[in-house]
Amino acid sequence: MASFRFFIAISLVSLILISTLTPSISKTAKNDNVELDDDEDLRFLEETEGKKDAAPSHSHFNEEDDGDDEYPDLDDEEFGNYHDFDDSDSDPYKEPEIDDKDVVVLKEGNFSDFIEKNKFVMVEFYAPWCGHCQALAPEYAAAATELKGEEVVLAKVDATEENELAQEYDVQGFPTVYFFVDGEHKPYPGARNKEAIVTWIKKKIGPGISNITTIDEAERILTSESKVALGYLNSLVGPESEEIAAASRLQDDVSFYQTVNPDVAKLFHLDPQVKRPALVLVKMEAEKINYFDGRFVKTAISEFVFSNKLPLITIFTRESAPSIFESDIKKQILMFAALNISEKYLPSFQEAAKSFKGKLIFVYVQVDNEDFGRPVADYFGVSGDGPKLLAYTGNDDARKFVFDGEVTLDKIKAFGEDFLEDRLKPFYKSEPIPETNDGDVKVVVGNNFDEIVLDESKDVLLEIYAPWCGHCQALEPTYNKLAKHLRGIDSLVIAKMDGTTNEHPRAKVKINSNLRFNSSLSS
Repeated sequence: MASFRFFIAISLVSLILISTLTPSISKTAKNDNVELDDDEDLRFLEETEGKKDAAPSHSHFNEEDDGDDEYPDLDDEEFGNYHDFDDSDSDPYKEPEIDDKDVVVLKEGNFSDFIEKNKFVMVEFYAPWCGHCQALAPEYAAAATELKGEEVVLAKVDATEENELAQEYDVQGFPTVYFFVDGEHKPYPGARNKEAIVTWIKKKIGPGISNITTIDEAERILTSESKVALGYLNSLVGPESEEIAAASRLQDDVSFYQTVNPDVAKLFHLDPQVKRPALVLVKMEAEKINYFDGRFVKTAISEFVFSNKLPLITIFTRESAPSIFESDIKKQILMFAALNISEKYLPSFQEAAKSFKGKLIFVYVQVDNEDFGRPVADYFGVSGDGPKLLAYTGNDDARKFVFDGEVTLDKIKAFGEDFLEDRLKPFYKSEPIPETNDGDVKVVVGNNFDEIVLDESKDVLLEIYAPWCGHCQALEPTYNKLAKHLRGIDSLVIAKMDGTTNEHPRAKVKINSNLRFNSSLSS
């Protein structure tokens, strides 16, 4: 159970109001003669307004400081109420004094031009009330000052003011930090301190590629690095070198090298007599070598490396989770099987993966591993020793599709093609519909979600919770008390759903590389 709690956290609590609760509720309650005990009035709700516990933070399912403050798509007016969800003890929040003179402030009006005119730009999307942003601010400012004079600029965008800009760049948490290279952006994956930011950026703005001139250097690299791209060039300077160097900056997790030495090329499994420029990707994986046969330009080289750098099958572990959930390839095919069973099916699974490089990630989950395999299987609703195959759309819309049939090479490939062509029917978990549901707090499961939550004649307040979550347990008495006070309002439903055992296409779950989940309701 401890490992399960570490792995899954759907959000501390998602309190979702379907439709809009207007002031007429209080009027309705009065007209309907709703009885309120003197010692159980609603003042406890008013007393917390604007305080630390006024409303559940949209991030405090995460009991560690993982910085994954989720927020839905909101208009400017809604953004203005976000301070109600902050964990800060100060009310109102006063921004601390920080010397950020070297951090450029970007807005909708100057953003595009600034990105276009500067080759390297790091941009932080933040909210002034966000505790994680407040902690990052002095580190970010110090990094900007240290890097002053380098070929890079650090900038920031107040997402509560620049809502359209934040939505354009799919900002779903605070702070979100992107690094732009020639206008193309990727998330900054490093630690949130000055040293880490400076080190990472200096690597990014450096040459991006190293020379290999001797056999000894080549042998050392081949034995010590897991993924290496080598360009076999006519010259170590000039257009060919510039193209491969530019491509290297777009692929963070692959080391790029160049050589003009035929003996070095041979060690990297290239024919010394091959027409130059040539490129090879060497990996410590089942598929060890990939040869590039495209046009020798930055985009084509980067696409080649991107499509081939992942192993054919990624074995799910805590260490491999970031490469799965933070990959630009969102869609996945997962095989769940116990270790002794997997040996029979992994060869076909691996062979099928070759047909979907750059399109799908193939993942093996060892279900008899209690630390991470079993919690993942539980989340996806998989039981038994397998084999069982699922297709998963990732965080785009978190849909799952169940494979039905014998696990063979041809059927796996057909399943993958149907998945890519959107020809599969999604699967959603659900507990049984309760036989009785007469309590003040209505119980929602996957199979009665439409009936209760999407009832257009009702306003619905829905809590999506995890039973083991301490914050949810602490909220329960207050939530029950609220439901009791408002039970006489026929047009209002107070409801809850166990997000660990129930799913619905409107109640989406996102997973991040910290192996946590956050829920939201789509419109």
